[in-house]
Amino acid sequence: MTRSVYSKAVHHALLAIRENIVLARIFVSGFTSESFVADRRATYAVTRCLEIISEASRRLTDEVTARHPHVPWRQIMAAGNYYRHDYDNVSPQMLWATVEDALHELDLAVSAEIEATEKLNSDASGSDPGP
Repeated sequence: MTRSVYSKAVHHALLAIRENIVLARIFVSGFTSESFVADRRATYAVTRCLEIISEASRRLTDEVTARHPHVPWRQIMAAGNYYRHDYDNVSPQMLWATVEDALHELDLAVSAEIEATEKLNSDASGSDPGP
């Protein structure tokens, strides 16, 4: 794994994805699917989290996404267009299902990449004793 795979932009995108997965889960916690669907504030917040996840996923390199072929990267990247341009048809039930069922694999992949990034950065800084 080369250092170029983990540019600052890629690392920032990974952190943004992870943060918004956490936030989306917080925004659905304490709700049933029915009460979530009825809560406009929660559905709005989750929609925004999923938009950010989608946009940040577009900033990942092909090398990063190729290491996780089980993650539906193309769908994740395209979802932001749906949230932004077809906003009046966004289904709260679909938002609920996405957070409850679809984010797990993405979370595992992103967490692994963040860990690898941080290890690579710590190895690089540890090998350079400086002046």
